[in-house]
Amino acid sequence: MNKYELCVVVSAKIEEEERVSTINKVKELIERFGGQITNVDEWGKKRLAYEIQKMKDGYFNFIHFDAESTAPIEIESRIRIMDNVIRFLCVRQDK
Repeated sequence: MNKYELCVVVSAKIEEEERVSTINKVKELIERFGGQITNVDEWGKKRLAYEIQKMKDGYFNFIHFDAESTAPIEIESRIRIMDNVIRFLCVRQDK
C-alpha cells in the first residue's frame, strides 16, 4: 500500500452543511476504493492565488490515506465531476 495526500479545494460560496457533505463524499470515495484514511487536516477558508470560476476564496482540506496504486485514478475521476470541488490534487508521498 502506498501513502497519498489529497488536497481538495471546495467552493466558498456554498453553505457549511454542503461543504461538510462534499468532504464526506470524498472520504467515502477513498474508503470505497480500498483506501484507509489516516489523517484529515482542514485548513479552512483561504485566499486563492488566482481567481477560479469567478471565486477568490476556497476551503482547503488535506486528506492523508493509504491505498493501492489504482485507487487514486478512480478517486480523481469521480472528484473531477463533483460540483462543489473547484480544484483537487492527489500526490503519492515518499516512504
